[in-house]
Amino acid sequence: MDAVRIDKWLWAARFFKTRALAAKSCQLQRVQAQGQPVKPARDVKVGDHLRIETEGGIFEIEVLGVSEDRGPAPEAQKLYRESDESKQARAKAAEERRLNREFAPAPSTRPSKRDRRRIIQFRGGR
Repeated sequence: MDAVRIDKWLWAARFFKTRALAAKSCQLQRVQAQGQPVKPARDVKVGDHLRIETEGGIFEIEVLGVSEDRGPAPEAQKLYRESDESKQARAKAAEERRLNREFAPAPSTRPSKRDRRRIIQFRGGR
């Protein structure tokens, strides 16, 4: 096998939990190959350079192998190589998110019934 659909490959490489999420991400143009947005049916081959936006950050990778089958995580990590710049950028973004949590700490108690009603009303519900 020298090529596989990109939605299957993203699922097999464990970037997304389901193939449907991988396909949806492609449709929303969150996956790019050689700088161009891709459709879910596009074939991915060894040597392709991909840019993938997930909840975990932006991955810039090179495809090292293709697979249609989802296996264990150590096997999935052998399918691609992430660039050093991408790793550093994701680490920096994670550090920024961690620092921002200190400025907006979680409330110490749960909202009361009255507070919840005000929150719902403020958000435009009811």
